[in-house]
Amino acid sequence: MIQLDRVSKEYPGGHQALKDVSFTLDQGEMAFVLGHSGAGKSTLFKLITMIERPSTGRIVVDGQELHHLKESKIPALRREIGVIFQDHKLLYDRTVFDNVALPLIVIGMPDDEIRKRVRAALGKVGLSGKERAMPQTLSGGEQQRVGIARAVINRPNILLADEPTGNLDTDLSREIIDIFSDFNQVGVTVLIATHDLQQVERLKKRTIHLANGEIVPIAQAEPEEQQ
Repeated sequence: MIQLDRVSKEYPGGHQALKDVSFTLDQGEMAFVLGHSGAGKSTLFKLITMIERPSTGRIVVDGQELHHLKESKIPALRREIGVIFQDHKLLYDRTVFDNVALPLIVIGMPDDEIRKRVRAALGKVGLSGKERAMPQTLSGGEQQRVGIARAVINRPNILLADEPTGNLDTDLSREIIDIFSDFNQVGVTVLIATHDLQQVERLKKRTIHLANGEIVPIAQAEPEEQQ
């Protein structure tokens, strides 16, 4: 489902964000990416979603070789990938319904289907009845749920979450991670970048450790990641 083969990313000025990274995430697998701030986690997600391109190496996502993917095919690829951010990236002048519906509006889906999908997505994240609420009236955990609902509205095969519990307390973090686990249990491939070691340990899923842009064994990870 996601395969990286000796992928490196170097930015202008010589900063090496990723160095010779290789791993495979199978279809229907759930895994965590761990690493200190600046380890390369966000860069990894940008390469998988083709926001950026690697300097060297090969990336395959959902059976597609990204190196050979035409620019015109990138939007279709991204519709197969739901992305959740730590800071939600919600539109605060729009209702919850409008925020969640946005990806479907962009592709011109009929209104009746949009309404049906938005209600279903909000129901899956525990926000039924919140369609007309404004994002700023919701708690941080509820705003994160809106972001998840928007990410799954296209029914993607892959979910990428970049520090989705970074601003939440332990109980809310558990609830958010459990939502991802629920999607994984119905076949969605899930990759989560996180510092939340308590949730990683609780779920006991595979971990990928990044340090200074390289995948390292747990023994070489930062001390805070070994606790």
